[in-house]
Parts: sequence; C-alpha cells; structure tokens
Amino acid sequence: MDKAAEFDRLQLRTYPLGERANRVKVESDMLDPDGPLSAPLHADAEATVQELAARMRAARAAGAPRVMAFGAHTIKNGLGPVLIRLIEDGWFTLLATNGAGIIHDWELAFQGLTSEDVRANTAQGRFGLWEETGRNLNLALLVGAWRGLGYGESVGTMILDNGLTIPSEAELLQEIVDALPEEFRCPGAACDLLDGIRRHALGPGRIEIKHPYSEFSLQAAARRLGVPFTGHPMFGHDIIYTHPTSCGAAIGRCAEHDFLRFAAEIARIDNGVYLSVGSAVMSPMVFEKSFSMAMNLALQAGRPIRNHYVCVVDLMESTWDWAKSGEPPAEEPAYYMRFLKTFSRMGGTMQYLAADNRVALHRLYQILHEQG
Repeated sequence: MDKAAEFDRLQLRTYPLGERANRVKVESDMLDPDGPLSAPLHADAEATVQELAARMRAARAAGAPRVMAFGAHTIKNGLGPVLIRLIEDGWFTLLATNGAGIIHDWELAFQGLTSEDVRANTAQGRFGLWEETGRNLNLALLVGAWRGLGYGESVGTMILDNGLTIPSEAELLQEIVDALPEEFRCPGAACDLLDGIRRHALGPGRIEIKHPYSEFSLQAAARRLGVPFTGHPMFGHDIIYTHPTSCGAAIGRCAEHDFLRFAAEIARIDNGVYLSVGSAVMSPMVFEKSFSMAMNLALQAGRPIRNHYVCVVDLMESTWDWAKSGEPPAEEPAYYMRFLKTFSRMGGTMQYLAADNRVALHRLYQILHEQG
C-alpha cells in the first residue's frame, strides 16, 4: 500500500516576524495592576468576584490548590501584569493555558507585539508563517523535551535565559548509546534533538535570543517564581506547527509532562479553587479528565473529592440557572455551552461570571491586594 501523501513543510516560505503588523502592543495595551478598572462590574458580578476572592483566601490558608486556566485572549487583553502580580503575591499554585496563550506571551516578551490580522495574512499565504516564532518556540520544545521540561517550562526558561544551549552531536550520541542497554529507558528525546540538529544544521553551543520585554511574560515570571505553568496544545491548532522545525514527538513529550503535572494539582483540589477564564474547550476538557483520575485515587483512599469550588469567567450571557436547575436538557441551547456543562458535572460548587476578563481579573487582584 502506498504511503498517504503528507504536506512538506520544507517547501514553505517563512517571513521575518518584524514585517508583521500587530494589534497588541505592550506600550499601550498592558493593564496596570494598580490602575483604575476600565469599567465597573454589575452588582451580581461584583458579588461573585468577592466570593471568589474569599474562597481563594480560605484555600490558601488551608494549603489547598488555587489553579487558573485561561485562553489566549487573557494574554492578548493585556492581563499579563495583573496575573504576574497575583502569582508574586502567592495567590495561584498553578497556571495553565493553551498553545496560543504560550505563543502570544512569548511574542510579547520577544518583540513587545503580538496578534496578527488572520484574514489579511491568510489571503497572502503568510498567516502563522513567521520565522522567529516558529523556529524559536520549536527549538525551545526540542531542547526542553530533552531536558525533561514541560511545555510552559521550556518556553519560560528560554525567555529567562535569553536563549538556548544546543548540546553537541557527540554528547547526544553518547547519551543514546548509554541508554540502550537499560530495559526501561528510552533515549527518544535525545534522538529527536539530534535529528533536529542535523536537519536544520544547528551547531553546538549557545543561541542568543533576546527578550527585551520579558517583564511582561507570565510564563517567564512563573518559571522565576517556581509556579508551575502548564501548556495544553492540540496538534494543528497553533501556528508553530506550520514551521519546518516543528517536532511532534518533542511537543508530545512536553505536553504530556504538563498534563500530568496539571492532573497532580487537581488531585489535591478538595477545598481548593479552580478558575477557568475564557477557555471554551481546553480548560473544561483537561480538567474533566484530570478530575476523573483524581477521583479514582480519592475513592481508592476512601476520601472522595466534594468540596472544590469552580468559577468560570466568560463573555457569553447564560439564560440557564445552572446553580438551581442543574444541567439543561439537550433541546436547550445552554446544553451546548461546554465550558459550563462540563464543570457542572464535576461536583463541588460552580459559579458562572459573565464579564469581560480584563475587568473581572483586575477586580480580583484589587480585592485580594486590599484585603491581604
């Protein structure tokens, strides 16, 4: 049987990132944590944010997790400085985002700009085909997988280090040879990195990658502070997969590490807080699988998880009262709001906050900072 045809990324032309027009700029679009709110919250939303803050204080006092998962617009909306302040103050024990969140955060650190015009660039065959973004992030994941790092750790480390260190071919070959006699040790990450070095003519030693705006990077701050920052990508969703340096095995190793790190934190979620912001798919899906694994272990130990609190923040108004009425029937449009239906099935307490995430998270920071 003939092998099915695959797209050859080596034929693609990539473009300098500096040529791209961007919609988000650190100079004008980052929120000042100590500045005024851009708009007031309505009374119900204010009450929900106050309860979220109270739950987070109680969880911190109990040593329970405070996890926040978010979509890429949280970064594009300029919330990096607010979230950095929150983790500096010890309010979150783990942060999680999708592949796009990783990319936008990195581009802001690298050039102080992000968010291209998808319509215009797709028409020109340029969308996502930016040399520095694709090359640097894919190399960070190749090196990170070899070092045993997760997705977010790999990129955050590159930002903090202002570059990457590529090992020699001889070093990798020796590692592969040394691992072969060991029955359960797989030198796959070394093989992947060696293949990348040869394919893309990478010499050993340091590659300088300056990040003059690293102070705005949430994943760099998390790495600096020792707060886990997990990345949860999906193949084909993110622009770095179009670049010739993309290595599915390295991406998979880093992403699996992060999924299991995320699941380990969810395994402690009893009496904890889970905040899901602007993520219609990644956050509910990753939480659902992690929570099921956590409950499996909890039930084996005779201690089921019952007392977790979930707060979901999104823009869409919901006409269904999830707290009073439970899950809606399939003929009700609200049934298809995945970011609410999934969490409503996970037990504990769920609240929905329909609000602009810029205002909701900024207000959360204000409350926690004022009350300590």
